[in-house]
Amino acid sequence: MDGIVRDWVDGWVVSRMAAPPVIEPWGCTVDVGLEHHVTRHVFGATGDAVDLADVRKVADAVTGAGVWLKVFRDPDAVAPALGPDWWIDPEPGYLMTAPLTAAPDGPGLPEGYRARVWSRGGVVRVAVAAPDGSWAARGQIAPTGATAVADQIETAAAHRRRGLGAFVMRTLHRAAVEQGAETGVLAGTADGRALYETLGWEVRAPLTSARRTPRSAP
Repeated sequence: MDGIVRDWVDGWVVSRMAAPPVIEPWGCTVDVGLEHHVTRHVFGATGDAVDLADVRKVADAVTGAGVWLKVFRDPDAVAPALGPDWWIDPEPGYLMTAPLTAAPDGPGLPEGYRARVWSRGGVVRVAVAAPDGSWAARGQIAPTGATAVADQIETAAAHRRRGLGAFVMRTLHRAAVEQGAETGVLAGTADGRALYETLGWEVRAPLTSARRTPRSAP
């Protein structure tokens, strides 16, 4: 497997408390155990190195709903390898990395907002509450040695463009550095990419996410 992909998988399973990855010739399989996310098959190569014949073979072998494919290649290239029972997420995804050097400086939270930071099972979590006590932003990071995987970075729609996402990322960055991590890895959306790039993250590969949907009745 590509080293960055393996780093992302290893951190993601810790972050989500999923089963350890089972290594396959084409990548790995991770059991998640949720109704709409039972298992995910992650292909180990990136870009043009992804073997679309492998994608087709794995996709054709899946018959149950709730199984996901994660392919680090452009959706336009991946789509022909999937059958009609696969839904492809229309929102672009990106595999990104950043050096985790000195803790970054930046502004704190806007007046009235409150942050809570805690760690459990090696995963550091940040939650930001709005002045009225409602949920405003969140994120978590899973250090696994020299690498740390940022995950579930979200900001409520009503609280965007106030620097909350950047605050969460800087807080997670500092926590990972304190635990000895040197490189950050994440899988982000197009909106997330815009934020992460301002914080020094770089795109390493596109990401196509596809889910097996229930087979239509005849």
